[in-house]
Amino acid sequence: MNRLGHKVIKPTSIGGQAVIEGVMMKGPKNIAIAVRSPDNEILVKKESAEGVITKYKLNKIPFLRGGLALIDAMVLGVKSLNYSADIAMSEEEDEEPGRFEAFLQKIFGDKLTDIVTYFSVFVALLISIGVFILGPTLLAGVLEKFIPNTIALNLIEGILRLVLFIAYIFMISKMEDIRRVFQYHGAEHKSIYCYENGEDLNVGNIKKYSTLHPRCGTSFLFIVMMVSMVLFSMIAWKDPISRMLIRLALLPIVAGISYEIIKIAGKSQSAFMSIVSYPGMLMQKLTTLEPDDSQIEVAIEALKNVLVENEGEALW
Repeated sequence: MNRLGHKVIKPTSIGGQAVIEGVMMKGPKNIAIAVRSPDNEILVKKESAEGVITKYKLNKIPFLRGGLALIDAMVLGVKSLNYSADIAMSEEEDEEPGRFEAFLQKIFGDKLTDIVTYFSVFVALLISIGVFILGPTLLAGVLEKFIPNTIALNLIEGILRLVLFIAYIFMISKMEDIRRVFQYHGAEHKSIYCYENGEDLNVGNIKKYSTLHPRCGTSFLFIVMMVSMVLFSMIAWKDPISRMLIRLALLPIVAGISYEIIKIAGKSQSAFMSIVSYPGMLMQKLTTLEPDDSQIEVAIEALKNVLVENEGEALW
């Protein structure tokens, strides 16, 4: 039995992401993005799931694959969001590209979309690292004169990081557009649970399952916070520059360890892993909401398009 009382008959490697008016699912071989268009039609885009870690077989190397899988997931997430935005807003009046956009299009041509995607991921990483990794380090450093104990300072830094993360999730959860995305997030989880329990993928079966799933990205980020708190606590409290450089150097290790934990959590039904997963599952109460029937229908279409007879190894 899993943490929510549902017997999991066939654990799956399939995962996904909510997008604008839709759901992206990633299976062992394919990626499918299902989006409900303004005229109420469900449009599905299907493509190969090959990414950096699968292309070079790096998904077989424990700990190394974690950081690379995170980059893969971010790139895929941005591409999926861009596609869903194009579909969801297709009825809006097309605008002529501005001078700067036209200039970039002239220079980069068909590669412009990929360049913008990778640049967006790069900027998102910079902001995330600055706010959630380096920011708490600097804030905790203010207390160094008053709290000489290294362990205490590292603990305060970890708590500040966690508070910032929870506050950010809480604030965006109050935005109406984000709430719809969180409903699709719930539809994604419920449909995967239904599939894992061997039931037919229909609205009636899916509605009874929980919106909380141990392999969720929210849980992964929470585990990252916890792993970083433990790992950083082992490092001496040096000058601000050294502290930040050490944190940056340890990020791939943090991502690698967190990835392995989330993979185990997705397969294990043990009491220990239930305890490890529980805080992240609670965080999902902010990032997942109960979907309506039409949203579940979209999730079903995305999931059906990535199912294979033998899943093989998880890709994410």
